[in-house]
Amino acid sequence: MYTIKLFLFIAPLVISSRTDQDDTSLDSISPEPKSRFAMLDDVKILANGLLQLGHGLKDFVHKTKGQINDIFQKLNIFDQSFYDLSLQTNEIKEEEKELRRATSKLQVKNEEVKNMSLELDSKLESLLEEKILLQQKVRYLEDQLTNLIKNQPQIQEHLEVTSLKTLVEQQDNSIKDLLQIVEEQYRQLNQQQSQIKEIENQLRRTGIKEPTENSLSSKPRAPRTTPSFHLNETKTVEHDDVPADCTIIYNQGKHTSGIYSIRPSNSQVFNVYCDVKSGEFWLGLEKIYSIVKQSNYILRIELEDWKDKYYTEYSFHLGDHETNYTLHLAEISGNGPKAFPEHKDLMFSTWDHKAKGHFNCPERGWWCHDVCGENNLNGKYNKPKAKAKPERRGGICWKSQDGRLYSIKATKMLIHPSDSENSE
Repeated sequence: MYTIKLFLFIAPLVISSRTDQDDTSLDSISPEPKSRFAMLDDVKILANGLLQLGHGLKDFVHKTKGQINDIFQKLNIFDQSFYDLSLQTNEIKEEEKELRRATSKLQVKNEEVKNMSLELDSKLESLLEEKILLQQKVRYLEDQLTNLIKNQPQIQEHLEVTSLKTLVEQQDNSIKDLLQIVEEQYRQLNQQQSQIKEIENQLRRTGIKEPTENSLSSKPRAPRTTPSFHLNETKTVEHDDVPADCTIIYNQGKHTSGIYSIRPSNSQVFNVYCDVKSGEFWLGLEKIYSIVKQSNYILRIELEDWKDKYYTEYSFHLGDHETNYTLHLAEISGNGPKAFPEHKDLMFSTWDHKAKGHFNCPERGWWCHDVCGENNLNGKYNKPKAKAKPERRGGICWKSQDGRLYSIKATKMLIHPSDSENSE
């Protein structure tokens, strides 16, 4: 607009100068000499027009410069957003690879379980056939024995018949034992297969699908370790032969890991997972209290960071719900960093329920003493990024009494009776 106005303003000046030239050409006959310079008014008008043109160009340059700066800012924002999206895409791809590996492992385990199930079925069928044959032989021998007893005096029993009868009884007992072992293994195999199916259903419910090259799944949450353990609790069942803990199950001759029903004294029946090899299973606070109140138990805490592994064993006492599950510890042995204060009452606190006189600071349940965030094995699992230190804030952490803070990769809390070598 400024340019158009200036051109319109300069145009009359040019026209006026041309008319002046025409007038001078007409007056060339006049004897007066012609002036070589323009009129002062024309010069002022021309200068004023040029000045306005300069101001207009200056404003136009400033406006254009501001627009260019805005464009550069938008380009910078776009570049940063694109960089962030590329980082998120790379993380999602890495997690997809991990999920694919986990899925493949589950599929391999499922195939192994299926093969074991088929083998057990075939063995069970063969044992049943052998049992039928042996029962027929036993009946035949019993008939022969009956005939011999009838034909001979009762006092003079034949030695061969006696030994044969003993042998048959031993074989029958061994077959019964084998059948019980096979049935127990078959039952445990079915339980493990149902657990695998439950894990697969959980994976399907979380929306995990096979990734393709043209699609990206949503970013899953990282796993976390909790000291309260989710187990399927059963209703009250009246069984006099239900064991009180995993140690009794082991002493009964059941040396295979799996899910068993236990009933501590004055408690309901509930299911637990007993790892017979390492004695490992997990429970909630109320269930742990129902077990440890029966006898003296030892608490074993195993820690693993990104460099070393540690463990510490405590003799401990756990209170009930009325005492906010107060924990009282005394260290026995171990190479782990000392973090729990000994011979002090530690009350269990959660974000929605604080113990009396304590802060309700934990994001997840834990035993706190004075301050928050010092020790928490129930924090969020922080996955370390490539070429970066693991995050410690809000994660699983363990602070020793000398002030060193350990960022924990994995943790276990186990209990076992103080007078037994088999952990629970």
